[in-house]
Amino acid sequence: MTFPLILTRWLLAAVFIAISPTTIWAQGQKTITQVVTTEQVRAELMAHAPDGADPGKTVWVGLQLAHIPDWHTYWKNTGDPGQPTALTWTLPVGVLAGDIAWPLPHKLPLGTLMNYGYDGTVLLPVPLTITPGFKPSPLSPELEIKLQASWLVCRQECIPQDGEFVLRLPTRSSTALNASVFETALRDQPKPLQVPASITLDGQSIKLSVPGLPASLRGQKLDVFPETPEVIEPAGPWTQAWQGDVWTASLPMALHRSASPTQMPLVLVAEAPGQRSGYLIQAQVSGNWPAQAPVTMSAPTAPSFAPALPASVPPSFWLALVGALLGGVILNLMPCVFPVLAIKVVSFTRHADDRRSHRVSGLAYSAGVVLSFLALGALMLALRGAGEQLGWGFQLQSPAVVAGLAVLFSVIGLNLAGLFEFGQFVPGRLATLEAKNPAVNAFLSGVLAVAIASPCTAPFMGASLGLALNLPALQALAIFATLGVGMALPYLAASWSPALARLLPRPGAWMATFRRAMAFPMFATVVWLVWVLGQQTGIDGASALLALLVGLALVIWALTLHGHARLPVVALSIAALSLMTWATGKHIVTFPEPASSLVSSARWQAWSPGKVEELVASGAPVFVDFTAAWCVTCQYNKKTALANAEVLADFDAKKTVLLRADWTRRDPAITAALAQLGRNGVPVYVFYQPGRAPVVLSEILSVGEVRAAIAAL
Repeated sequence: MTFPLILTRWLLAAVFIAISPTTIWAQGQKTITQVVTTEQVRAELMAHAPDGADPGKTVWVGLQLAHIPDWHTYWKNTGDPGQPTALTWTLPVGVLAGDIAWPLPHKLPLGTLMNYGYDGTVLLPVPLTITPGFKPSPLSPELEIKLQASWLVCRQECIPQDGEFVLRLPTRSSTALNASVFETALRDQPKPLQVPASITLDGQSIKLSVPGLPASLRGQKLDVFPETPEVIEPAGPWTQAWQGDVWTASLPMALHRSASPTQMPLVLVAEAPGQRSGYLIQAQVSGNWPAQAPVTMSAPTAPSFAPALPASVPPSFWLALVGALLGGVILNLMPCVFPVLAIKVVSFTRHADDRRSHRVSGLAYSAGVVLSFLALGALMLALRGAGEQLGWGFQLQSPAVVAGLAVLFSVIGLNLAGLFEFGQFVPGRLATLEAKNPAVNAFLSGVLAVAIASPCTAPFMGASLGLALNLPALQALAIFATLGVGMALPYLAASWSPALARLLPRPGAWMATFRRAMAFPMFATVVWLVWVLGQQTGIDGASALLALLVGLALVIWALTLHGHARLPVVALSIAALSLMTWATGKHIVTFPEPASSLVSSARWQAWSPGKVEELVASGAPVFVDFTAAWCVTCQYNKKTALANAEVLADFDAKKTVLLRADWTRRDPAITAALAQLGRNGVPVYVFYQPGRAPVVLSEILSVGEVRAAIAAL
């Protein structure tokens, strides 16, 4: 069997879709609007242009964040770990955006930590300068403002969120609906104050002296907010005093100081009943900062080609590598990987008497597996570094990728069943070229194996993949590469070891029967993928995909015909497939309802951010099932251990609240919750109870393990 050009095209299309999750989700889930609402924040893009938006004017725009109680976002200096709100503007030519005019922050204690940020409702205003270069359209004299915003909202846990906003302002008329909101925000700015403030360094203390503050502040207690991060310890104890008209403070130096400024901008805030006032000062630093602790991963002063010393790598990294290797080997036994056995076994046995071809195929297959794991790992690291909340198996959270794989496996199944041969549709020169290069087939077999196997790694790789995302990029990629080596190892060994090769069956008539038999696992995989799509987009999406698969089969059958009837039947079948795609294709990527509603039942409740904490605070033990429809292990555990009558009776006896976090669709909140547990994929099973640390169970559950964990509550 030769690997076809059309199959290669499908693979490349599936990979292209998989590496474009932002585009897919923008079509299926995100809408560019003026308001974005999450469970914790209502974000709205506002504008204030009382004089219009003609050239020469200044327009104020801003993102207003309205937090629910107990949640907060961050100032430009977050204090202890956090992330400031980031605004990225897309503006017409001739319109320039300034910096955020940050309102006065608040000190937000969080256990032993101290954050600087905002709760309640806050507006982050930004000035837009309209230069003479701005030329609005005569037909539509508007100023179109687009904003990509990201913020980190925290309580006890933190959730990265983002939104895309658009606002269109008329250029020749006033926009002053939000005048009071902007006036309040601009009034809440720290006022620049030119005073001879100074800082003296005294060991690990920062001595601040500020003369010339307004007389109305004298005798009052002030708060200090340094604009430079990681210089002053946010939660450390400090003292302040007035000496006549001079205000002094002794501030603790940060334990892990990252800067040694010669001048420090500081915001001083005075609290009065119903009123806050703030002043921005520049303090000159005198004295020498203590030497900073050396950074472990700092660049060498001269190029060095010696390998890094093992002592610089944490021991957990070596354990993760071992786990990745073993997990990759075991991955070959997972049902996700079984359908591609048809391609691999037939390819290997075909070269049983050609040792060189056999070895080349083994190396090519291994290269396809390892490079695919590296590509997926690098892509996920890059997207997460850019702010995307993704976990391992993220490609199957996209309905477009699931549908593409269903089409791919349908085509493979029809080929294996004998409906058609790929050579019929491939130019003779290309078919000859491919026959002379069987390594290409083996390489693409490895790519295909990874595309289906990657979501099944969690049972063996949960801890290792969770660790990988917290390691430097090269160490993280080493874990992904080792996982690929483990998966490819059995086939690589069989291709290079004569003893193992002798155990392989010899080519013969059985191969035709085996090939047709392997069509059924392919079709079974299609059934699974259609079911996964149904969990994501509902019955309409699954029905639309089934209709398109029938239309595709009709087109392939028509292409195999001969004689005068071939051309009209092919034309009619292609027209029918095109019509079905136009009429029903949209249902494949349309989400009919929130993912959380898919998991509610009489016994199980839908997980949501903050729900576990609320239940535990009320004294109830909580069990959370982090799952996904495309995770085969999750479904196995759900139908066996979690559906066991004795397990359910034990849950009831302990009055355990059961929550299900459904990760079938992309959900940044669930991704963040998994990261807090040191995991990056599903399944994950966790017990929470008052006064104790969370208990994480094995990924492959047994009835005995679950009952023992319940008994320990």
